[in-house]
Amino acid sequence: MTLDDLVEVLLNKGAVLHLDLIVSVADIPLIGVSLRAAIAGMETMLEYGMLRRWDEDTRAWAERSTGRRELELLAGERHVVHMRGGHLLEDGFQTTWRPGTVHLTDRRLVVMRREPREVLWETELSAVRAVRPESERSVGGEQRTRLRVALVDGREALLSCTEPERLRALLASTCPGPLETSPADPERRDGEGADGGRAILEGHLWYHEPRRDGPLWRGGQGRLTPDALVWKSPLDSRPALVLPADDITAVRTAPGRSPAGGGTVVTVETASRGAVTLTADEPGRWAGALDSLRTAAPLPSA
Repeated sequence: MTLDDLVEVLLNKGAVLHLDLIVSVADIPLIGVSLRAAIAGMETMLEYGMLRRWDEDTRAWAERSTGRRELELLAGERHVVHMRGGHLLEDGFQTTWRPGTVHLTDRRLVVMRREPREVLWETELSAVRAVRPESERSVGGEQRTRLRVALVDGREALLSCTEPERLRALLASTCPGPLETSPADPERRDGEGADGGRAILEGHLWYHEPRRDGPLWRGGQGRLTPDALVWKSPLDSRPALVLPADDITAVRTAPGRSPAGGGTVVTVETASRGAVTLTADEPGRWAGALDSLRTAAPLPSA
């Protein structure tokens, strides 16, 4: 066995040593040594229940020390928890997620990044009025939960984090005043679902958005109500596409290259903006629902 083979066996499987040693002088046994030792990689050790206390203590120390290094605590302030996350920047000119670390203390909620060191968003806990979960699909199609933090002065911020429910529960127990717990109303945000009607169909939808340098497929959330089709990307602060039902003149499917993994795209002909190209995991279902919406829409008045 070569040295490489020995190292691989020790790391992946491990070895147990049993050694009994007797030290004698002039054939008189004086010292006895009995050794039982396990040698393995850390993952193997933890898998078999060894060194778990050391691992837990080390991880806890690293978490505490990392959190304190990144966030400078105020006098008498206590660090509660930190986790990977981010803040959605919405300044009127751009809408983009800024990744960093979410820190919760007994006084503040802070989102900051380490390099370059910058506080991305911060609020005193006394200013938090409500924390509401919002579910949305990422650009890759994964369902994710965000936290919308509403402040007493009317401002809001959308945060992401690795454990949103845990952070929400900690905020409820840490904030000095009671938090509003009513769920967010996604139908009333950014003009979506302004009719207040139920959704006929909603889910992940791809939009072939026209650009100056050529159209680009973008993933987002589509919502079809009796009045309109609304599409919004997670990176958009407002819907990028709104098609009123009475604006749709025709709906057809055709073979085409699709980021959804299929070979069918949906073309929606409209009176105001021409042809709009969409696709989904079930393009036929969306095409049928859009065509039903078109036929049910009232004819525009002369």
